[in-house]
Amino acid sequence: MCDELKPQPTLVSPATLRLGGALNERLRSIATLPETRGSRRHRLWDLPHSTHCPLMGVCLPMPALRRLLARFTGAQARLDDYEAHVGAVAECARRGPVAEAIQRELDRRHLPTLRRFALAKTTGQLAELWTEAQRGADIAGALWATLTHARCGDALREQVCREIHMIQHQVGACNRADLQRLDEVLDENVVLTRQLATLQQRCTRELQARAEQVEALQQALIRARAEAMARASALDAAQQDLRQLEALSPGLQGRAELTRRLEEQVLRSQALERQRLDWQQQAEREAQRAQGLAAQLQALSLAEEAVAADEPDLVTLKDQSILCVGGRTASVPVYKRLIEGTGGRFLHHDGGEDHTAAQLESSLAAADLVICQTGCVSHGAYWRVKDHCKRTGKRCVFVDKPSASSLARCLKEIEA
Repeated sequence: MCDELKPQPTLVSPATLRLGGALNERLRSIATLPETRGSRRHRLWDLPHSTHCPLMGVCLPMPALRRLLARFTGAQARLDDYEAHVGAVAECARRGPVAEAIQRELDRRHLPTLRRFALAKTTGQLAELWTEAQRGADIAGALWATLTHARCGDALREQVCREIHMIQHQVGACNRADLQRLDEVLDENVVLTRQLATLQQRCTRELQARAEQVEALQQALIRARAEAMARASALDAAQQDLRQLEALSPGLQGRAELTRRLEEQVLRSQALERQRLDWQQQAEREAQRAQGLAAQLQALSLAEEAVAADEPDLVTLKDQSILCVGGRTASVPVYKRLIEGTGGRFLHHDGGEDHTAAQLESSLAAADLVICQTGCVSHGAYWRVKDHCKRTGKRCVFVDKPSASSLARCLKEIEA
């Protein structure tokens, strides 16, 4: 056990310190043992010699042990850690100055834990405190407080020594792993130190460049301020000359204002003239376009009337409402004359261009006969007309070409 003498309990995971159901069963059996008589704590030299090794290795750090031994012997400086540990363990076997000094040092060092463990009045309570302490960081104080407690019997002492023995092995393994990790960290530190030096050099160069830029900007700012001051001086001189000139010529300022306003009016007049020319050209283009459209409309109306005149025998549709869906806008007056010439009432829907679907539904409901110009209606209007006529049984005629002659032939087919 003495070759694992540098434990660091804080590095051990609580999960590795619990020995499972067997340990719990052992502690329960310890709790049922008869209570130890008396309330005086065990002294170091009263404990079995087998407990001295773990107590010295776990509860008293090596630097503190060396300082303590230096009071009684000057040889400690020539002893290695193992020799100092073995010598202290040997001194603990009997009551003497060294053992008493170690007792006082351990009591002073672990006084808070001793006070907390002193509240345990039974062996079972002491065992529970020891088990709980293994999950924390102060394993050294808990070991000293447990082994020297008045209620620590042989069974509990044996169990505690077993557990601390395994803890020391685990701590030794952790120390070796930590040493390996330390070597890796040192190697990594060398690499990071090189990288840091490179970054510091780069930062130094960048800072130097920035300092040069700041210096150049400051010089430019000084020059700009000097130029601004020179311009301000020149402006003051010019304003002074202007005031002197105004004093010599009292009406100069008024004439300058009139000249400025005249220039503004000239510019505004030129802009208005350009705008007038643009509007005039646009009006001429619109007039030419309107004349062309009027000529086309007149020619179309004459052609439609001529075609309608060639069809004199139209059906008589007296007192019937005829709905024309679609058709060219320019031909709508011709459609109206043809239908009203038969005695019918003319209704019209443009097929979805400007008129809404609700207007189409109301027109369909009011019509006795529907004429749908399929080439000039939307798909929605076409299917709405077809669905309505099929659902209501209303007669519907579909015309491919939106012309007056096609409408006249359609009316003739209705008569047939």
